[in-house]
Amino acid sequence: MNYHKELEEVLFASDPDKKIKKFEEFYKSFLKNDLEFDDHYKSKKAIEPSYEGFCKIVPPSKVAPRKHFDTKEGKIALLHTIAHIEYSAIDLALDAALRFNDMPLEYYQDWLEVADDEVRHFNMINSMLNELGVKYGDIPVHTNLLETMKKTTTLIERMAVVPRYLEANGLEQNPKIIKKLESNPDVFNKNIIKALYVILDEEVDHVKKGDKWFKYECKKLGVEPHKKYMEIIEKFYPGSTSKKMRLNFKARKDAGFSCDELKQLSKKDDCS
Repeated sequence: MNYHKELEEVLFASDPDKKIKKFEEFYKSFLKNDLEFDDHYKSKKAIEPSYEGFCKIVPPSKVAPRKHFDTKEGKIALLHTIAHIEYSAIDLALDAALRFNDMPLEYYQDWLEVADDEVRHFNMINSMLNELGVKYGDIPVHTNLLETMKKTTTLIERMAVVPRYLEANGLEQNPKIIKKLESNPDVFNKNIIKALYVILDEEVDHVKKGDKWFKYECKKLGVEPHKKYMEIIEKFYPGSTSKKMRLNFKARKDAGFSCDELKQLSKKDDCS
């Protein structure tokens, strides 16, 4: 079977259950080495969101806010936001494994492993939504992550922006949400906290994979990683590198960030 053709079908599947089933079948074939690569295959570009058939799409300002975690409505809003991030992350990982040709096999292994993690995360969060009587798609969503996927057309930009910036930001945001949930420690919130700790732990590995392939491409192109990273982030998020960021230093170090990067982003004199 053709790796690119089969993976393309997974990426563009428009139903969550079918997408996940297709991915699981594809991933089994990949792990068995039953797929053939065709580096000349021209994949379709993901222009429209794969979830447009079952999600109402609105501007980010119209998405339900995440607050009041002591209420059912607040829990639903939080879980649906996380479910949408995880579902979008499935597509981002699949696209990374499809879009960029002529890479070492380890690259494709890494991003399909990430996709497998994101599928598991999505299923875990969607199951919690089901317990509350709703499902993914019942609440309006935005397309910010899809827009990022469309704009990062080169490997070096994709690795810098998606894992090393967006997902790395989750290393700070996730603990903040956990802390808020711990202030409302009902049984359901405790289960959400457990799920978020799983996601946080595996996010470190995802960022680390992005760090590895970002630096791989930097070496290939003959550019200095620290300088190039700041240049790319400033291009996509103007003014972001001049802000003082409160960072999860330990998690970011574990994920491959250098001390110099952490000092520049945090505006601190040390990275301890």
